[in-house]
Amino acid sequence: MNRLSRSLIILLLALLLAGGLRSVIFAQDVDPSAGDSPQASDFFFLPYVAGGQDLPTTLPPLGPKEPKDATAFTKALNERLKIELPFDNTQAFTDVQRGLIAPLPTQVISTTDGSGVAWDPEKFSFITLDALAPDTVNPSLWRESQLANVAGLFKVTDRLYQVRNADLSNMTIIEGDTGLIIVDPLVSVETAEAALALYRANRPMQNVVAVIYTHSHVDHWGGVLGVTSQQEVDNGVEIYAPVGFLAAATAENIYAGGAMGRRANYMYGTLIPGGPRQGVGTGLGTTISEGSNSLLAPTQTISVTGETRVIDGMTFEFLLAPNSEAPSEMLWYMPELKALNGAEDATHTMHNVYSLRGAKVRDALAWSKYLNEALDLWGDDVEVLFNMHHWPVWGNTEVVNHLEIQRDLYRF
Repeated sequence: MNRLSRSLIILLLALLLAGGLRSVIFAQDVDPSAGDSPQASDFFFLPYVAGGQDLPTTLPPLGPKEPKDATAFTKALNERLKIELPFDNTQAFTDVQRGLIAPLPTQVISTTDGSGVAWDPEKFSFITLDALAPDTVNPSLWRESQLANVAGLFKVTDRLYQVRNADLSNMTIIEGDTGLIIVDPLVSVETAEAALALYRANRPMQNVVAVIYTHSHVDHWGGVLGVTSQQEVDNGVEIYAPVGFLAAATAENIYAGGAMGRRANYMYGTLIPGGPRQGVGTGLGTTISEGSNSLLAPTQTISVTGETRVIDGMTFEFLLAPNSEAPSEMLWYMPELKALNGAEDATHTMHNVYSLRGAKVRDALAWSKYLNEALDLWGDDVEVLFNMHHWPVWGNTEVVNHLEIQRDLYRF
């Protein structure tokens, strides 16, 4: 047994002890230090089992202690923010509701095996668009949570749709000439399947012809088996991803996945009940789904900025953005729609550059340069910006202004 094999066995044992995802895609005989890159054939599924049972993925209920009210100091700070911040700007409240076709059904989305809850659409139902911020919550965070909690199927522009707040991230659906191009199929199989079902219930086109991963974080690929299958990929469904995707996805979500998953529970407050003195959302969305994760290896790799692909009749002009919000990430422009996908590099927040869960530190300077490059490439023509979290921005002036603010935010 060589050193690498022993290391992989030790790693597997550590993952088994740490718990984490219900199943893990495990790389065999890959040595990153030697410059190896994982290939599709290097991976297989290993379920986490202990005595024949899945390891628990939730903690026991909290004890009898009730959450506390805000202190006088916190209340005073929150009141001051209501004066200092521009709450009279309500454009986002209009934009977040624009194009609504159908609301997300309110019934709980159960896990595939029926043993738990993958997604509860009503967890944050107390956060409505007209609800005043309680004195226990930073009013800016409350505003962000109000906007992020709007859920349903939305038309962004012709042939471009999003399902929002069916998970932490958005699932974007592009109508090609013959079928659907799915962008970022959420965290869990169950939520991705429900999101696609909502689209199919309201639009005529049904079959999936391609999937695109914008970047390597699990909330942008974990539900892929809810929208397609390995058999469909074998029969011609293409999966597009930026160069380095598979290595980055496995390094962060598999090798370090157990520990990172537990830190994420603390970081996002996943196990905290919703309430004005408890959980009110994560900023990027409401919370993270607790379903089954999956991964299908890319069949097509985008290798350089400027690469153009025609996918089912739609033109995609790509801009690679490695080591921005993720180690492997890409943006693109669709000239037929004048639509720019900002991936997770231009959301409606100041994104963290150091994630408490232990993801790689982001290069804020490089991040700002990618956004500036997007402005140089497409700033004169773009009419809509859609991201993989939050709501779109419409209008050339508004899109350019948003990208400039985001660029400067990360640069300075």
